[in-house]
Amino acid sequence: MRFARSKRALRLKTIDSCFQDLKDSRLMEETYTVDEVSDMLDGLQVLVRGEVEMELINTAHTNVLLLRQLFSQAEKFYLRLQTDISELENRELLEQVAEFEKTDFKANSKVNQESSKPKLAPLNEGGVSELLQKEISRLQEDNDKLKARLRTLESQAMSALDDKSKAERALKDLQKSQGDQQSAIHAQESTNLEGTVAAMQADFEKTLNANVASQKDLQNCLVSAKHDLLHVQEQLSLAEKELEKKFQQTAAYRNMKEILTKKNEQIKDLRKRLQRYESDE
Repeated sequence: MRFARSKRALRLKTIDSCFQDLKDSRLMEETYTVDEVSDMLDGLQVLVRGEVEMELINTAHTNVLLLRQLFSQAEKFYLRLQTDISELENRELLEQVAEFEKTDFKANSKVNQESSKPKLAPLNEGGVSELLQKEISRLQEDNDKLKARLRTLESQAMSALDDKSKAERALKDLQKSQGDQQSAIHAQESTNLEGTVAAMQADFEKTLNANVASQKDLQNCLVSAKHDLLHVQEQLSLAEKELEKKFQQTAAYRNMKEILTKKNEQIKDLRKRLQRYESDE
């Protein structure tokens, strides 16, 4: 009964841990929708159902192993045991067992003191009684070892549950701090990007203004060059006229002009003659 009670207490702690995990992991807001509450209750139902089912299965299997041990020992001593399944649902006997469990655990210290007192040995020390006594002693030793191991396992399980809760809290804190760090990093990156864009825009404006100024300078230079070109062309035209005038005043030009005039007259005379000959024919 102590073994079953310890297992039951451990399973109840596990169920309490399920509810606590739900509170710590899901109940983060003040209001929830019906679908969210239904989803949380469904998940909790699955966990609690699994824990209760596991406990019931474990209890049934433990009882099977206990009965198997008893029957195996009875077979060694050629005893025939019989069971009445209907007595397992006897409410009066079940209440007596529950009352015995309560009184047993309340008077645990008193029972331990009485169990330490020496007990009378049976009158018949030989044969089956001696074997039964040895087997009972061995079972008691095994039971004590199992109790000690059970207490160790319970302490380890409780420590593991505490470590699990601490690890989950630490993980939540780490996730929260990482989220804050990521937000700060994103904000810094956004600020740096905005500064870079502003600097690029300022450089672009400076370059554009410089290009506009250089374009204006080029236009002014082009206009000035056009004016200079027109002035040079005008001077060149005047120089050509002046040169032609001077050339016409030279003796060579006058001689060439007289020769050309004579040649032209000769050509005219020849054409007249040619026309005359053609008309005579």
